[in-house]
Amino acid sequence: MKNDDFTQGLLDFIKQSPTPFHAVQTMVERLQAEGFQRLDEKEAWKVENKHDAGSYFVTRNDSSIVAFRLHQSLYKHGIQMVGAHTDSPCLKVKPNPDISKHGYLQLGVEVYGGALLNPWFDRDLSLAGRVSFLNNQDEIAHQLVDWEKAVAVIPSLAIHLDRQANENRSINKQTDLPPVLMVLSDQHRGFADVLLALVNTQCMDAKAVKILDYELSFYDVQSPALVGLNNDFIASARLDNLLSCYVGMMALIEGTDKKNALLVCNDHEEVGSMSTAGAQGNFLSSVLARLCRNEENLSRMIASSLMVSVDNAHAIHPNFPGKHEPNHGPMINAGPVVKINANQRYATNSETSALFQHCCILADVPVQSFVVRSDMGCGSTIGPITANALGVRTVDVGVPTFAMHSIRELAGRMDAFYLYRVLLQYFK
Repeated sequence: MKNDDFTQGLLDFIKQSPTPFHAVQTMVERLQAEGFQRLDEKEAWKVENKHDAGSYFVTRNDSSIVAFRLHQSLYKHGIQMVGAHTDSPCLKVKPNPDISKHGYLQLGVEVYGGALLNPWFDRDLSLAGRVSFLNNQDEIAHQLVDWEKAVAVIPSLAIHLDRQANENRSINKQTDLPPVLMVLSDQHRGFADVLLALVNTQCMDAKAVKILDYELSFYDVQSPALVGLNNDFIASARLDNLLSCYVGMMALIEGTDKKNALLVCNDHEEVGSMSTAGAQGNFLSSVLARLCRNEENLSRMIASSLMVSVDNAHAIHPNFPGKHEPNHGPMINAGPVVKINANQRYATNSETSALFQHCCILADVPVQSFVVRSDMGCGSTIGPITANALGVRTVDVGVPTFAMHSIRELAGRMDAFYLYRVLLQYFK
């Protein structure tokens, strides 16, 4: 695949995936189009561990997915795994969100994850997510919804009313962030009624009669784009970590037909991964146990396997170089990054780093390394969680990124394609 085609596919994928639910739905549609068969956790699986056994996927909570291809004995040859996450920092709508003040309808929101909040102001925002409702057949049903158009904004306070805004600005998450949706009128009956109307517009099945609950997130409607004089950069929301999900999916689809390969994309990484759909849950371990069928085979498989945990890395910022370790400041468009931390915030060790770097050499892709400054805290990924849960060898990698956790992040067009080429090589 050429870089231009790959990059356009990435931009389209992110645009179609405003929430983890939509990301998984988009991946499901693509995998099914490529011949992957859906499995159901509640049903018995007919998956044979032999040559050309097939390609499969299974989802949990509609927000996490495991997809895999089997071509060899699992306990003899292991499985090449790639891990990423579907969630991103955002603003989630509270259960009783209606705020009517001074003639405007606003919605109460809760900050999800470690969001960079300043960039959320003065953006064109829409809403998307999953809604659970009672239908006209007295059954509980669920529907993914997306307003798609801009329906809200969080307006800044004018500089004339806050002369210190550029020198000393703090954001109160409770009072400063409720988005403005509309000017109130006598006909308005509340957000639940607006949501019910949207569900009935977008639901293809039975009519919804009562909203029971929802998981809705605000997102920026500005489309992903290539920016820079030479189109060097990808600018988009949710690059952390939908970029890795897409790269992993495409490498799995287009990878080898000789090796066992697996992609897991977990939800809730940005809030610690402690959920049924998160990396601290048993989703991946349950799938692997069912494929191996007994503890002996599972242990043998894990010992022969490798996990590449893919999550974005911090590129050295030209305006803030002092925030980076002097000898480990990754450059954008200079290749994927191996992430290392002596205190195991990343799961990389010398063996797994060497394996990944060798894949880079074989794929003719440059590779970099990242270590956080010794006087700064280090983030983490699903890598150490998965390594601990499974006992599998793991390496943490990612593409260099500016403005991580902002409403609009920046990554390198070449780096995304580099990572794709490396994962293709890895699956070989």
